[in-house]
Amino acid sequence: MTADETDAQLWAAVVRGDGIAFATVFDRHGDRVWRHVWRMMQHRQDTEDVVSATFAEAWRRRARVRIVDDSLLPWLLVTATNCARNASRGNRRLERLIAHIPRADDAPDAADVVGDRSEAATAKTAVTEALRALSPADASLIALVMLEDVPLADAAKALGMGYGAAKTRIHRARGRLRAQLEAAGISPTMEGVA
Repeated sequence: MTADETDAQLWAAVVRGDGIAFATVFDRHGDRVWRHVWRMMQHRQDTEDVVSATFAEAWRRRARVRIVDDSLLPWLLVTATNCARNASRGNRRLERLIAHIPRADDAPDAADVVGDRSEAATAKTAVTEALRALSPADASLIALVMLEDVPLADAAKALGMGYGAAKTRIHRARGRLRAQLEAAGISPTMEGVA
């Protein structure tokens, strides 16, 4: 396998079970997927777990992976978004379980610990929550187009929708995202949101 091969050529080898081609795909797109997941999870271990799950899912479903304009990246980013949502749901279930465990009298209150976070962390959390409040398709469009700079036409193909529908959806999703951030007291300055 060489770095000159396209994603489609590499993936054809992966479908045949070529682990070296799969490693080349990981080397090519792993950092981009990691950054995408980091923005959603904001925790190193969770990010690493989700990236691993994303590439495990790619290997498991390798015969059904959709290549968009000779690139695997859109499919990987959509899959990473779905894996991150699954991980977040699992984390929330765990937090609810832990909340029911009695605390020692001298344990710090979780609200005090959270209150000590910086404004930047609060803003990141607000953006994450605003993205979670969107439908999966809208959140995927926002993530692909606004956060990962994937052209809208490519994002539409990756999500299996027409360009016109994607254009309408992203316009509405930006408005909802902006409104949610403003309601949370965050001034939306992210390019394309404001």
